[in-house]
Amino acid sequence: MNLTISGHHLDVTPSLRSYVESKLDRVVRHFDQVVNVNVLLSVEKLKEKEKRQRAECNLMVKGKSIFCESQDEDLYAAIDTLVDKLDRQVVEHKNRLRDHQATAGKHLAS
Repeated sequence: MNLTISGHHLDVTPSLRSYVESKLDRVVRHFDQVVNVNVLLSVEKLKEKEKRQRAECNLMVKGKSIFCESQDEDLYAAIDTLVDKLDRQVVEHKNRLRDHQATAGKHLAS
């Protein structure tokens, strides 16, 4: 698995990098055919008082590309939400593959 973590208007610190890596281990634990992961962390400076922290992830699995994004006031909370969304999509993709293979096996058996 190739992992690329980059920042837009943000320096990616080692602690931030290790946090993202530890969170992405959950996704890899559910589906081991992950080929490439690109994570983009950014800070959008708005005229309002709050700053919007944004986390995006493009995950390449065998045969499909999965994209997720999340926004929050805290970057760590945005990463947590991003990984939750990504995990749900990966499990759904895995179930789709498993169901497709099971129905193909039924047709061959009969």
